[in-house]
Amino acid sequence: MSDAAVAAAPKPGATREALDADRVVAKVARRLVPFLVTGFIVAYRDRVHIGFAALTMNGELGFTPEFFGWGAGVFFIGYCLFEAPSNYIMHRVGARIWIARIMVSWGLVSALTAFIWNEASFVVLRLLLGVMEAGFAPGVILYLTYWIPAAQRARVLASFLIAVPLASAIGSPISGFILASLNGVGGISGWRWLVLMEALPSIILGVVCFFYLPDGPQSAKWLTSGEKASLRAVLEREAGRDHGDHWRALKDVRILILGVAYFGIVIALYGLSFWLPQIIKAFGFGVIATSLLASIPYMCAALAMWAWSRSSDWRRETVGHTALAGVVGAMGLACAAYAPTPLLSMIALSVAAVGAIAALPTFWRFTTLALGTGDAVVGVAVINSIGNISGFAGP
Repeated sequence: MSDAAVAAAPKPGATREALDADRVVAKVARRLVPFLVTGFIVAYRDRVHIGFAALTMNGELGFTPEFFGWGAGVFFIGYCLFEAPSNYIMHRVGARIWIARIMVSWGLVSALTAFIWNEASFVVLRLLLGVMEAGFAPGVILYLTYWIPAAQRARVLASFLIAVPLASAIGSPISGFILASLNGVGGISGWRWLVLMEALPSIILGVVCFFYLPDGPQSAKWLTSGEKASLRAVLEREAGRDHGDHWRALKDVRILILGVAYFGIVIALYGLSFWLPQIIKAFGFGVIATSLLASIPYMCAALAMWAWSRSSDWRRETVGHTALAGVVGAMGLACAAYAPTPLLSMIALSVAAVGAIAALPTFWRFTTLALGTGDAVVGVAVINSIGNISGFAGP
């Protein structure tokens, strides 16, 4: 059975209405989640593959480690500023058009990064990439609340957010191979080939998205009228009334608290994403070995996220699961800072990745349930923006 089907598996003692909704959610998950996961994998690689490019780019362009950390983090200034407006526009114009626009535009800007020549061009394109990608992750999280009831949300969100560890577990070896094997082909540096080749899939997926992704259950031609009614009944009962004033969420103190909590979770992720390849290379490994070793923490994290989200859904508990995972991640980072050998350092970094990544689906399940549909339109984006400031502060 697929993860998507398991995510919507009915629980013992469920009512007939709940069983009907579970079957519809399973169908929805099978249809939407694989495409959304693929899109997020591509998005995350476009965001963080600069960490691999830096293995040779910094020397070629004369970037210091301090400038690289600052320049890579500039992405998150544009990203954070345009998150909330992007979610609001998506809610107004529809997910199909807006998510497709995001994917195509970030792919084009990412491809242009292959042609940078100095510090200024690097900073400008990193900033612009953040603006173009803004709204994708929170937009998809909001989009899933249009389809998935709260009881199944942590596991379905985990199926989507599994893209975070998979992007690095799968993408790191690919990046290393491109960097090493294409260096000098056509007189072009390997890091330029890397950036260009990893940008193209997002443009292709953006075009596919326009034709594939429905705006919501009512426009899904692959759902019957009965399935639409069953799903709508459950979602409307959970959501209550949508008050319409989506920007009211900006005055909600819960948004600030949740944003600060999310900051603490994702700062570890971006620290690992930007610096792990260079940390491993400093141990004396080559490019290919570095890329393979860099995938290990994320493989461990993918398994942990899968198990942890199921534990959360089964127990119908999120706060404790999120907090415990966050503590584990923090302990891993602390141990990595003082690890005396490369082996112990890799173990500690793997623990850090496990904790930080396992916390993601339970955090977002709690957040979307606490805010409700109306406040989630802007609230999810604001929380994501506050959290992703860590991408600028951390590196």
